[in-house]
Amino acid sequence: MSEKITVLIVDDERFSREELNFLLKPYESIEVIGEAGSGDEAVMQTLKLQPDVLFLDVEMPTMDGMAVAKAVQELKKVPEIVFATAYPDFAVEAFRQKAIDYLLKPFDEEQLSETLERIEKKLKPVEEKVGTAPSKLAVEVEDTIEYLDPSEIMYVHREDRITKIVGKQKVYETKDALKDVEKRLQGFSFFRIHKSYLVNLDYVHRLTPWFNGAYQLELQHTEEKLSVSRNYVKELRKKLEL
Repeated sequence: MSEKITVLIVDDERFSREELNFLLKPYESIEVIGEAGSGDEAVMQTLKLQPDVLFLDVEMPTMDGMAVAKAVQELKKVPEIVFATAYPDFAVEAFRQKAIDYLLKPFDEEQLSETLERIEKKLKPVEEKVGTAPSKLAVEVEDTIEYLDPSEIMYVHREDRITKIVGKQKVYETKDALKDVEKRLQGFSFFRIHKSYLVNLDYVHRLTPWFNGAYQLELQHTEEKLSVSRNYVKELRKKLEL
């Protein structure tokens, strides 16, 4: 398998193909190598391009996604299948076809990130994951790539499909999913305190009880108080008391 995980997007709607292509772009380990607008074309493109993964719509004229999934099982190189559809009713059949995941439209970026993480765990050789964490966090901001020092980042916040990376001097905005940023910050002192917040524990100043088992977190260098979900409080306190 090549260094990147190669993807073929199959959907009879051009807009859906373009949307998924756009959402996959920030992931450095993923390369979209082709698209197909029908089931017949999908089988031909799979045979020709030999992708690692098919993102496959279910409802297509003539040859639907389930038929495509069955057909590619006969190929020498069988790709992983991710069904990407607006219809939840096919989920059971999808997993009978050994699909690695089932995504519903409109696509949720957090769920997509989890799907890609699952794919990477299955396809990437173990030795590629071993090693020290990178010293910089590469973040795609508009048309440029910013290289940030993780020690300068106080917290990361996801809001309205935008991830805000709050540093001591500047706030950066990126369309990278929060889960993807969290993954790339492994090895540094970051901890998720809420489904939408990731904090640098080195900047924690005070933890205060709030209500219903939740807490508020105060950080150095900022007056903003961050909400800590009660699901994360116990583990957070363990981390802070080490």
